Amino acid sequence: MSVEEQRAGSRVSRPEVRLVRRGFTDPERALRLLAEPALDGLAGDPVLLDALGATADPDLALLGLARLLEAADATDRHTLRDTLTTSKPLRDRLLGVLGESTALADHLARHPHDWHILVTFELRDMHPGPEDFRRALHQGVWENDAGARSRADALRIAYRRCLLAIAARDLTGTTDLAQTAAELADLAGATLQTALDIAAEQDPDAAAVCRLAVIGMGKCGGRELNYVSDVDVIYVAEPCEGADEHEALKAATRLAAALTRLCADTTGEGTIWPVDANLRPEGRNGPLVRTLASHLAYYQRWAKTWEFQALLKARPVAGDTELGEAYVAALAPLVWQAAARENFVTDVQQMRRRVIESIPAPELDRQLKLGPGGLRDVEFSVQLLQLVHGRTDPALRSGNTLEALAALSRGGYVGRADAASLDAAYRFLRSLEHRIQLYRLRRTHLMPTGEEDLRRLARSLAPLINGDTRADPVAALQRDWKRHAVEVRRLHEKLFYRPLLDAVAELPVGAAGLTPDAARARLEALGYADPAAALRHLSALASGVSRKAAIQRTLLPVLLGWFADSADPDAGLLNFRQVSDALGRTPWYLRLLRDESAAAEQLARVLSAGRLAPDLLLRAPEAVAMLGDPQGLVPRGRAALEQEVLAAVGRADSTAAAVAAVRAVRRRELFRTAAADVLGRLGDDPAEALDAAGEALTALNAATLQGALRACVAGWEARNGALPTRIAVIAMGRFGGRELGYGSDADVLFVHEPLLGSLEEDAARAAQAVCNELRSLLAAPSTEPPLEVDADLRPEGRQGPLVRTLASYTAYYRRWSHVWESQALLRAEPVAGDEALGERFRQLIDPMRYPGAGVAERDLVEIRRIKARIEAERLPRGADPTTHTKIGRGGLADVEWTVQLLQLRHGHGLPALRTTRTRAALAAAVEAGLVEEADAEVLDAAWVLASRVRSAVMLVRGRPGDSFPADARELAGVARYLGYGAGHSGELVDDYRRTTRRARAVVERLFYG
Repeated sequence: MSVEEQRAGSRVSRPEVRLVRRGFTDPERALRLLAEPALDGLAGDPVLLDALGATADPDLALLGLARLLEAADATDRHTLRDTLTTSKPLRDRLLGVLGESTALADHLARHPHDWHILVTFELRDMHPGPEDFRRALHQGVWENDAGARSRADALRIAYRRCLLAIAARDLTGTTDLAQTAAELADLAGATLQTALDIAAEQDPDAAAVCRLAVIGMGKCGGRELNYVSDVDVIYVAEPCEGADEHEALKAATRLAAALTRLCADTTGEGTIWPVDANLRPEGRNGPLVRTLASHLAYYQRWAKTWEFQALLKARPVAGDTELGEAYVAALAPLVWQAAARENFVTDVQQMRRRVIESIPAPELDRQLKLGPGGLRDVEFSVQLLQLVHGRTDPALRSGNTLEALAALSRGGYVGRADAASLDAAYRFLRSLEHRIQLYRLRRTHLMPTGEEDLRRLARSLAPLINGDTRADPVAALQRDWKRHAVEVRRLHEKLFYRPLLDAVAELPVGAAGLTPDAARARLEALGYADPAAALRHLSALASGVSRKAAIQRTLLPVLLGWFADSADPDAGLLNFRQVSDALGRTPWYLRLLRDESAAAEQLARVLSAGRLAPDLLLRAPEAVAMLGDPQGLVPRGRAALEQEVLAAVGRADSTAAAVAAVRAVRRRELFRTAAADVLGRLGDDPAEALDAAGEALTALNAATLQGALRACVAGWEARNGALPTRIAVIAMGRFGGRELGYGSDADVLFVHEPLLGSLEEDAARAAQAVCNELRSLLAAPSTEPPLEVDADLRPEGRQGPLVRTLASYTAYYRRWSHVWESQALLRAEPVAGDEALGERFRQLIDPMRYPGAGVAERDLVEIRRIKARIEAERLPRGADPTTHTKIGRGGLADVEWTVQLLQLRHGHGLPALRTTRTRAALAAAVEAGLVEEADAEVLDAAWVLASRVRSAVMLVRGRPGDSFPADARELAGVARYLGYGAGHSGELVDDYRRTTRRARAVVERLFYG
């Protein structure tokens, strides 16, 4: 028993069961309609009932037929009934339309005589073209117009009549998708021409002084129009001989505006479709009509990449044919040079991303056109390949998507199997879109959700669905739709990147065969600066018959896309080759990339985001494994790090080996933090991510110093016996403030305290030897990144002893200390060594950095003088003070010195100010009323941005820097890290200058007074 019979149940009569078996869902209403006088004699016709049952919606078809017969006059009704019973072609076409489209059924109910159009287009081999539609519209508007209706209504009626014929041929399989879309575009061109003729009739003065051509764009230009769609056009005009150009343009604008109103305005017969001229130069802000010379000047000087992509489909469709052809001929050379423009692929990718981002979230999974795996993915892919390779191959220069795809396949730019698969997916998705629009003749690209709508679609598209639709047509439809969408998304990657592999690898016969020149052209268009080197890398990765090469051939199309979406695709590909060379024979590595798509994407993003993370990874490529671990990119805390480091030290057989093990742990954890940062795993808020990175790097350096100190003490004791002193390491500067960046040194002070009974000289020598060895081993040349331990903030600077006793520090600070040293001690924090000694050092310096009497006036003057001197003397030669992140205008020093001055003046009385962290101290100053909240927000924003820029520079360049990179690609990488899209590096610099300028104004008031 069928699903329909089960739904009907046991209570239905035998006639109702027969109707249910034919596909009717409301047999009771069907029987009532069949009993209507208009259908008298047809109710018992099994041929008619079978024909109704073969439609997409038998109930809808029967209702439409009843309405048509009731509306027809007696003569026409008799003719129609006879034709229905004797002519299968007419019967199938009429019922096919009535079972699919309520809008066309409404038209037939208003104009019942229009069913005769279905006889006009009866012959299967007849393919109506533009002239056929122009004649039909002309006849409907002028020859049959008795003056009872307006030209606008007559045009709408004639348009619907032609649309009825196209739909009938489409729904009965007389035409395929490509022919149907071409006929719709030809009908649109004929409608535009007729509307222009009406406008000229209404304004003969305008028609007499200008030549106006209408250029079809988009799907209209490509002869692949939908049933309901905006018709994109561009207007170009020239004055008639002897006419003034200015007056001719005004006249042409009147005609173009009248044409638009005739097509788009709603009358008693509804509307046709909107005419959209927003693809014209300057869009809505530009003049509606331009001369050919004006168009050409604009495209030569001002046009963006997407405008050339749009022009790929330009085609004259109405108006002055000679002028239209001249327009297309003049602009075609510019179209095929677009791929050579700077940021070509970036612009195309940005446009596609903007389209996806504009889709409301609830609609994303229902979008046939704009969503991932939708029609726009196919069109963008084909157009990009056309623009890249059409420069040298004229065979690719078609405005029609399916024709262009076939040409790409014939030329070897797309594999034959891939082209066939994409062709099938595109035809299915477009056919689905057409059926959805036909129902009410409404512009929509959303998959319906109602059961009845889905059932009608499934029955209508049954010939295209892969599988049996009889048991559950809705499930079959949705299954096939999802299958095609997934295929489109997969083929998008292959269309761009798989042929590149075919060009360099030994692949099976039948794969696409890009020539080396074509492969280089494609790589260059995709943003690779050195396509020849990229091809060499691809060849090395993909050639051969090994398992490694086979897996990498599968991965590379996806990876190349991710690399191309970065600021430096070349570096991403090179780094991947190096990692694969190191790990390619490791089973877990290939398995990780093959089976964990997230790990592969993360690896690609990290490898192409700059030099620091890849450099760290290439020193020990096995760290790739953490990308496949859900917790692999979570920075580890100080306790866990210290436990691992001390365990590694305990296993080492020498001091050098122990410190090398410590440095290896630091390198791995640096990669973990840098990778997490690059991938946005440290926090959604930029300030939150910055603080998290600072905490992670501080914990890592503290654990490193603890391990290295333990190793050096153990080494000294192995050589000399028990160490005669205890040692503590005090973090200073950004280290003490837990604000370290990737390129920061470890600023420290070393303090020791002789053990009871030890000679102070022996203790000093031992402490000096241990601390010197620690610094030397951590900075020594090695495969591991160095940690520079900087002790220059100690008393007397480089001239003073490296390590002092607590008593020596006490004596120095009491007698000789300067105010800047008190300021430096604001960020002092014990981080390694003897905890009790470190705590006593903290107690020693607290009265100095938080003086009870505040800051004396002479010290305040001295602080300001030192700050001004630093600004004047320490800025590197040639550096721009507006973009130097450390000591430039509104940079780190400006904010930190301002906050530290508040801490010196008020820290004694306000415990909340006694923190080594800049942002925490600034927040405490706001809470205490020392700084206005608005001023604090300005300072905080500048400090966060400057810190993030320094981190970005280190991540991108692999070496520290305080200014924006001069290299454009490096600057683009910094901008990407900071959240700016491709091509927006200039915006970053402008935003930085704006933010720091505002911060400097606050510093002038709060610091300099």
